[in-house]
Amino acid sequence: MTRTRSRSTSVREDEGLRLPRPPGVLRRFWARHPVFADVLITLVCLLLSLVPAGVITRDLPMPLAIGVAILVPASVVAACATLLWRRRRPLVPFVASFALEAGFLFALQPIGSPLLLVTCYSLAVYRSSRAAWTGFGIALGSLAALGGLLTLTGVITLQVAANAVVMSLVLGLIGTLVGVNVGGRKRYLAAVIDRSRQLLVERDQQAQLAAAGERARIAREMHDIVSHSLTVIVALSEGAAATPDPGQARAAASSAAETARSALTEMRAMLGVLRADDSPLPLAPIEPTPPQETVAAAQRAGFPVSLSVTGAASLSPAQAHAVGRIVQEGVTNAMRHAPAATSIEVRLVHAPDAVTIEIVNDGVTGPVGSSGFGLRGLAERAAHSGGTIVSEPVDGGRWMLRAELPTTPPDLPDRDPKDRP
Repeated sequence: MTRTRSRSTSVREDEGLRLPRPPGVLRRFWARHPVFADVLITLVCLLLSLVPAGVITRDLPMPLAIGVAILVPASVVAACATLLWRRRRPLVPFVASFALEAGFLFALQPIGSPLLLVTCYSLAVYRSSRAAWTGFGIALGSLAALGGLLTLTGVITLQVAANAVVMSLVLGLIGTLVGVNVGGRKRYLAAVIDRSRQLLVERDQQAQLAAAGERARIAREMHDIVSHSLTVIVALSEGAAATPDPGQARAAASSAAETARSALTEMRAMLGVLRADDSPLPLAPIEPTPPQETVAAAQRAGFPVSLSVTGAASLSPAQAHAVGRIVQEGVTNAMRHAPAATSIEVRLVHAPDAVTIEIVNDGVTGPVGSSGFGLRGLAERAAHSGGTIVSEPVDGGRWMLRAELPTTPPDLPDRDPKDRP
């Protein structure tokens, strides 16, 4: 008998569910040895069915008695042998058991077989309760109709037919009731365990999605911090090395050190998500990066950056953080790809329902890619805030980065700092 799943595989699947140990030593033994249980049940039913089957041959003519003496035991053996398939094909032994009961109608005294009890139980447990009740009703009705027909034709007496039908009714009803109870409980537990396995898989999937989202957020923050700070530090260091004035060189070096310290502080705050839950470090920068600081850092590095703000700012901390990061990444890209720029204009326009960020620069000397991590991070930030972002060349050989974010996104309430984009 083949099995689609090994016991070790089932045990490994159930380890995550932490299922309790099944009660009862005998129950666990029968569950671990189903073939042995089926063979034992078959032998018991065979012994209990062969003994009363001998009364069928009483008072029969000699040639017929010999044929019946051979046919009836062979039928009992064949019907009992079908019990070996009661788990996979419960309908086969069920039909065989009622066919055997129909043969017992020819007995001269009431007899019965426990085979009917086992087959009705197996049909209810291994098929369904509906199949058990339907099959029992049809089989019992057919047996009663056959007994009535044999009684009317004078083949058997009314007492023999009634006893056979009543015996089948009692044994089949007991087996069906017990089987419906056991089968219903078995199917309910199987459904609960299957649902628990599904919930376990969904929990692992949710954990993986959360981890992937957190990795993307960390990568986005690290890119913004490291890219902008290193760009400013490189520009300041090159300026300090190129100037012959010791004072200017000292000032450039001091600005580079200040930028590095600021980036290190942000890095430590942001990497708090990688520490334990009891870490005192916040999960994200406490304050958003102001665009004024980004512009001031670029100006200290010698870049012609200007900032203009129109309207009154009324942003949530999450939205202000997104605006600061977009300005930071846009200025960094201008410093990196347009080192000879004569103008880098940063414009912030605050409207009642949205804030618009525009960063326009000239001096682009080569093709600017659109598949880098920076632009991808900006697109993620804008989408997370419910806005849009466009990075494209404009007239006059300039490059423009434009982002528009709603001030109060309908699906983005003000959240905890650790959930900021």
